[in-house]
Amino acid sequence: MANIVLASSSPRRKELLQQLGLDFEIYSPDIDESVHENELVHQYVERLAREKAQAVLKLFPEAIVIAADTSLGLDGQIIGKPESKSHAFEIWKQLSGRWHDVFSGICVATQQQMLSQVVQTQVEFQHLTTQDMEDYWTTGEPVGKAGGYAIQGIASQYIPQIQGSYSNVVGLPLYEFAQLLKRVKT
Repeated sequence: MANIVLASSSPRRKELLQQLGLDFEIYSPDIDESVHENELVHQYVERLAREKAQAVLKLFPEAIVIAADTSLGLDGQIIGKPESKSHAFEIWKQLSGRWHDVFSGICVATQQQMLSQVVQTQVEFQHLTTQDMEDYWTTGEPVGKAGGYAIQGIASQYIPQIQGSYSNVVGLPLYEFAQLLKRVKT
């Protein structure tokens, strides 16, 4: 199989890919992640995954490039990573006691083909008290995470149930990714 490059510096995506027994390199591209006007969350994550793959493919033209982007959707809004403690609290107040959607755009690309897909998982968040938020923030876990939480970590205690792919919420839907990888011609 050709050389594989993961277009992400996410430790979670690295761990998920390692679960599949793949050998790969990591190169994180620097792309503009601004949301376009009237862009919906599923469009946004797929566009970013494809742009990350294209950027890395230019540097590694003989590789199979894997790229992904994950964001939350709630009430038609894209919810990304918290920029500060107060921003994290705003996000958690919106999620508290409700269901939200986690969308991941995934892309597997070579010079010959680019395959992409969006995977959606619904996540229920329990009602969070201010003390829950304070306690969780002090762990440091929310920093750099879409929605300000990590389902695979401490935040699991706040999530009664999900509908869909668990690995999608972590950051890379493994089943769907594996299906795309099988379809790529090397």
